[in-house]
Amino acid sequence: MKNTILFCLAGAAMLCPSLHPAAATTSTSVIGSSHARACFNAAESHRRTRDALRVCDSALMDAALPAEHRAATLVNRGIIHMQAGNIPAAIVDFDAAIVLQPVTAEAYVNKGIALIQMGGRDSEAVALLTKGLDLGPMRPEVAHYTRAIAYESLGKVREAFEDYSRAAQLAPQWPEPGEQLMRFQRIRAKTLGA
Repeated sequence: MKNTILFCLAGAAMLCPSLHPAAATTSTSVIGSSHARACFNAAESHRRTRDALRVCDSALMDAALPAEHRAATLVNRGIIHMQAGNIPAAIVDFDAAIVLQPVTAEAYVNKGIALIQMGGRDSEAVALLTKGLDLGPMRPEVAHYTRAIAYESLGKVREAFEDYSRAAQLAPQWPEPGEQLMRFQRIRAKTLGA
């Protein structure tokens, strides 16, 4: 079964709100009607944290859950933790997903997002987001956008601009990358005296 990644904008302002108006996470879909699928739905719908975590915990207690779905469920539970502001618990889940299925691109992307939310870990976030991109996430625009935030925090303006540009190309309907590019253009115009 192939994982389907869906874009999740709610709670977006959690990601570095002082720099950017919004960001995103990528959740991992589980096909079927199991508890794991319910955990995905909970992550997508931003259900109340306790109820959502209970659903995910039930899925993870299923000994017959295939490793791919278990890793996806860990990513989704990590997203729920992140939405609730429990970044350390989110990172534990993303790390567990990486150990279980090292090719789970969304685990790396979401861990990178979590590290940026923690603050002061932008270099680590860049490495994780790059690894996630190398593994081919279903929504690479999220990884590019988030990596742009980290690059900008590190003072790597050219790399940030390139990632915002790539995110805008990949998801032209998503306004935030374009807004960041406009900000760059305004700053450039001011520095050139235009």
